[in-house]
Amino acid sequence: MTDRLAPGWLTARPIAHRGLHDRTAGIPENTIAAAEAAIAGGYAIECDVQLSRDGEAMVFHDAGLGRLTGADGLVRERDAADLGQLTVLGSAERVPTLARFLETIAGRTPLVVEVKTRHDGDLALARRTAAIVSAYDGPLAVKSFDPVIVGALADLAPGIPRGIVAESRHDDPSYASLTEAQRHGLGQLLHFSESRPDFLSWRVDDLPNAATHLCRLLGRMPVMAWTVRTEAQVRLARAHADQMVFEGIRP
Repeated sequence: MTDRLAPGWLTARPIAHRGLHDRTAGIPENTIAAAEAAIAGGYAIECDVQLSRDGEAMVFHDAGLGRLTGADGLVRERDAADLGQLTVLGSAERVPTLARFLETIAGRTPLVVEVKTRHDGDLALARRTAAIVSAYDGPLAVKSFDPVIVGALADLAPGIPRGIVAESRHDDPSYASLTEAQRHGLGQLLHFSESRPDFLSWRVDDLPNAATHLCRLLGRMPVMAWTVRTEAQVRLARAHADQMVFEGIRP
């Protein structure tokens, strides 16, 4: 099913969703502080990247700035230097570039970078992310909900493990631009020959399912479960996945 095997480090440790963040402790998601907390806890890290107006990969989850920074507008409407001055959730932490994030981690724990998408075929963020991670000397993988991006990363960042983030239902507003056929294809991995993933990251509450079971059984392809927040979800992930992306607990 795939011509490569995912490295063992990819599933060796539970993966802290957007870092080991804790808002009450002044450690917001996708920040340097959250990365340091995950490293101190012995966890791997997952982070998200969005594209700035001037083409930089910023470690930030949302397309809009409001929830996390209180600022108006979209990430893509501001330059990296401006974004880097914004504080996150009222803390002392600022929005980091991916390059700065990698400098902080410095190979001390595995990192999985999710390339955000608008499902519009734009590869600018994928290209910038690939350029940065290809120069990184540490355990790192990339992933995306978008099979076009994952397929492109095979050529943009050869040798870097790449994965599909997926779920079985697609009623979230982020899928609004997709046709019913496209949504069905995502849920059934019908894009497999296009995306050529090395691993899957599947919504924990959609496990088990045929796609993940067959990839594990026939393709020796690891499956991560996201986002694990309860003990019941921990049990589900342990039964039907090879590792978990967690939040709000300590597995």
